Amino acid sequence: MLIGWAAGGIVFGRIADRLGRTRTLLLTMGMYSVGTAACALAPNIWSLALFRLVASLGIGGEWVCGAAMVSETVPEKRRVDAGALLYTAAPTGLFLATFIVYQIQGVYFRGAPEIAWRYVFLSGLIPAFVAVVVRLMIKEPARWTHAIERARPGTIRELFSPAYRALTFSGASMAMINLLVWWSVNAFIPVVAVGLANRVSAGASAINATVLAEQWKALATNAFDAGALIGVLLTIPAAKILGRRNMFIVYFLGGGLSILAAFGLPLSPQMRLYMYFPIGVTVWGITASFAFYLPELFPTRLRGTGAGFCFNLGRFVAAVGPFVVGGIAARGANALDSAMQALFYCGWIPLIGLLLMPWVIETKGRALPD
Repeated sequence: MLIGWAAGGIVFGRIADRLGRTRTLLLTMGMYSVGTAACALAPNIWSLALFRLVASLGIGGEWVCGAAMVSETVPEKRRVDAGALLYTAAPTGLFLATFIVYQIQGVYFRGAPEIAWRYVFLSGLIPAFVAVVVRLMIKEPARWTHAIERARPGTIRELFSPAYRALTFSGASMAMINLLVWWSVNAFIPVVAVGLANRVSAGASAINATVLAEQWKALATNAFDAGALIGVLLTIPAAKILGRRNMFIVYFLGGGLSILAAFGLPLSPQMRLYMYFPIGVTVWGITASFAFYLPELFPTRLRGTGAGFCFNLGRFVAAVGPFVVGGIAARGANALDSAMQALFYCGWIPLIGLLLMPWVIETKGRALPD
């Protein structure tokens, strides 16, 4: 999924510059809806991986189209607000996804985990209906239409030309650090929540232990999502008042310290799960800034290509994460301690990322380049 997500963001970013924001948005929404629902019918792991790849290609491309479209449509003084509000859909959507997963796996099919996951994936058809509304109601941004009439769309090679090299490094380095930390924290939520629940419920019945594990997975995920929603909204005043560079400093510092505290201090099991809230505020909250920061770096004819490349480059690096998580989860009783140790070390990544701040391009007060 990570590889497909990264490839989709880069490929469809360039397609959006050539084909248009709305057309590409419709295409990507259809891909991830059908790809997700098809997972429900997967007969084996290889077909499941293939369907996940199709879905992830669409997910990666959809973000690029949405960010470019919003930045090119709203008034200049509302670009930060609109970009951040756009990203509130991510934690909101995961609130709904967590609710669906819990209801299906923890309530309706509690005793049948071998089929419950299929119904979870089948709910992925819902966005397909939204795609129809997008096709009927949303038009191409006038800024893109005018730009494509005057000049040819940009290329990935152009991102490394002298004119754009510093911009590409600024956007890609900030996004890579954030994505590495976000995926690490997010991927280990089930391992940490289940591990803590198993320790607390040692000696209890298997059913009670399973129920507690599902409840604590929901607790950790909801704390993470709730923090993200607040963190996303806080990027608006942070970006406007502090500027983009100082905003990254505050969020990276807060994210690193939150992770170190959550997995390095001697906390109670439930308090450790509640610590996903400040992690969500910082580690996930700052992700919203890329919806307005990356489009600010590149001109219209290169905006989809540049934003897609910068935001998704880190996913190729993060693709090793699932293998690490799987290896740790397979350790059984030792999985929790190994996961917490790995997460503790992840807390140093955003703090080390502070060293790159002198090379971050400040875009506060600049008009969106044509």
